[in-house]
Parts: sequence; structure tokens; C-alpha cells
Amino acid sequence: MKTFKKASLACCVKFALLASSVGVSASVFAADEAADTEKVTGLEVIEVTARKRTENVKDVPISVSALTSGKLEVLGSSGMDVRALSARVPSLLIESSFGRTFPRFYIRGLGNTDFDLLASQPVSLVYDDVVLENALTKGMPMFDIERVEVLRGPQGTLFGRNTTAGIIKVTSKKPTQDFDATISGSYGSYDSTDLRFAVGGGLTDTLSARVSLLQQNRADWIDNKAPGFEENNQLGGYDETAGRIQLLWEPNDDFSALFNYHFRDAEADARVFRANIIKPGTNNLVDNFDRETVYQDAASRNEQTVDMKGASLKLEYNMGSHTLTSVTGYESAEIFSVGDIDGGYGCGFCGIDNGPGFIPFPSETGAKMPDHKQITQELRISSNDLGQLDYQFGVFFFDESLTINNLSYDTLAGGINLSLIHI
Repeated sequence: MKTFKKASLACCVKFALLASSVGVSASVFAADEAADTEKVTGLEVIEVTARKRTENVKDVPISVSALTSGKLEVLGSSGMDVRALSARVPSLLIESSFGRTFPRFYIRGLGNTDFDLLASQPVSLVYDDVVLENALTKGMPMFDIERVEVLRGPQGTLFGRNTTAGIIKVTSKKPTQDFDATISGSYGSYDSTDLRFAVGGGLTDTLSARVSLLQQNRADWIDNKAPGFEENNQLGGYDETAGRIQLLWEPNDDFSALFNYHFRDAEADARVFRANIIKPGTNNLVDNFDRETVYQDAASRNEQTVDMKGASLKLEYNMGSHTLTSVTGYESAEIFSVGDIDGGYGCGFCGIDNGPGFIPFPSETGAKMPDHKQITQELRISSNDLGQLDYQFGVFFFDESLTINNLSYDTLAGGINLSLIHI
């Protein structure tokens, strides 16, 4: 009886797949295929590249969670940045004290809370095979993504240093010879908009291209009611544009060259701090808390601009029993960010009217990275399913140079203290 049930199920699955391929139009075919996928979702194969080769996730002997493109589109449709992944994957938490940039990742509770621009993290981000080391570069938006893999636990064997807690591995959709175009948009409260566009296909028999664009916007929606600094809709907004251009050259079945150029241009408010909003001795907010209101004497100077751009070239050559892979990457980033850190107005220790609650002293700080460059080169050779023993080995080069200006503002006196770090 069990054998009959398995055979019947197999026949039904084969019949459903065969029927879905006989659609009258492309739209009907896509609908049937989607419906069939839902019916046999338990048999779907999830492929991951956690070990720098494409494998079935059940064959990978490490803890891996994978999010597919459909799930990622839903998570990002609200205009959220990379922090949309937080708590959507087991053991993963993402937060930031810089607003829509400089995310800090935690896996299984392991991470680095340091918000300095030089702080290294034990969770690494690998975006399209290029490691993004500086926390500023880790804020690159996720759009037109094929999948995201979260690797939990130490990954130093294949991914090097700063991976003691794990890795976030992001893979964007690659060009193909088949024409594909998608456009989506959403509108929400506070005039929030999220627009996404992607188009790709073959330019010649051997050259394919794909262009992806993202535009996110939100109007200021937080009122400032500090005495003498009142202004409606002063904080909370952002305007961000990101894009990616990819070219894939496949002259034959054994060689491929993938070029990737990407950029990000963002203007937003830095993190909006709020003073004394927790009831002492509890985890509750104060009774008069209003998320649409702040009381700050430096809100007019709250500002954040981010400019990122980079490129990579991935070469793969199949030599039969082995594959030779080269990944060359270049990234650059600039940031300027200033925020009212005390989250209030005035100075209690100075005898000046202050609030909300008690503000002992004014604190307004900022950071500026006017120059950042990162160059990476990876070269590896791996076996192609030789049998019981498969292996890979290679070399990796990383070079980073940057300049950091740490800014400290004396809000009441109007002065600025500046410290310069160059590496």
C-alpha cells in the first residue's frame, strides 16, 4: 500500500509538471508553474553557496538559513534597509545607531556594539562574492536579490578573519539570455514610497546584461517641540537611490566573465535619539511618549549623507575536473553624519532650562569619512565532484585605506572639536 501511494504521488507530480508546460500563453504558463510549485513545495531543492560551490542545503554540514527572492521582495517593500532581515532569520539581529547605514550584525548573540567607524565586527557581509569589511559599506541596500544566506558559527576556513560569529551572504540576480523585466512600487504612511525596476536579457549570443534600480523616499514626519526650536515635520525622512549594472560574457560552456558595477546615494536623518522615555525600574515607556514628537535643541543640524560605489569582476574557467575562479573587487564610500545624542535640550549641570526629564549636559556628535577605498582579490581552484574527496584552495588579498573625522559639538557654545584618523 505504501508503495502504491509513493508511485501515485510521483505520477501526479510528473503529470502536474507536464501539464504546466503546455500553457496557451506566457502568462498562463507562469501562473500554472507558480501553482505547481506551491503544490510540491516540500520537494523544492534549496541551493546555497555556503562553501563557495553550489550545493543542496541538506548536503552542507553547517548551519545555514536561506531566504529566496520572493521573501526578500516582501521584506523590503516597506522601504526598510538591510535591517529588514533582523529577526526574520533564526539567531540574526541587526541594529544601527547611525540610522539607515552602519548596521551592526549579531548572530547567536555574538557581535560588536562599538559604533566607531573603525570597529571590526565578528559577523562578515559578503555581497556578490566581495567581502564588505567596513561597517559603513555593509549598509548597501538589498534589491533585485536572488537569495540571502545566513551562515551561523565560525567561517574562518573559507572566509578568513572577522567571521567568528558567522556570515551574511547576499547574491543578486544575474544576467541571462532570457528577457526578463520587473517593476514594483509601494506607498505607505508618511508619504513613504518604494520603487524597484529591473530588466535583463541577451545582447548577443554570448553577452547578457541586467540593470537594476531602487528608489526609496519618506517625508519628514517627526515634530520638534523643544522651547525655542519648535518646527513641525523636521526629522525622520530619507531619500535613497541605488543601482546595479551587470554584464555576463559566456563565449563557451567552460568560461564566463561577470562584471558588476553598483552605487548608492542616500540623504537622510541620522538616528533620532529620545531622552528619558523609559520609566525608571521598568521596561515601559513613559505615559506621555509620542513617537511623532521629539524635544531637541540641535535637530536643525541633524544630517546624514552617504555616497558609495564599487565594481567587481568574476572570472570562472572550467578545466574539467577543476574550476579556476578569480574575483576582483573595488569599493569606495563617503559619509557625513551628525545627530543630537542627548536627545533633549538645555543643560541641567549648567543651570539652563532642560528637558524632557533631566539633561545633565549637551551632547551633539558626528562623524565624517571623506575618503575610503577597498581593494580585494581572490583566486581559488576547486574540484568538480570528484567523489568522496572534494577540495579547494586559494589565496586572498585585502587592502583598505580610509580617513575618519570624529566631530564633537558644544551645542550651547556653538563650537566644534575635531579629531582626525588616517589609516
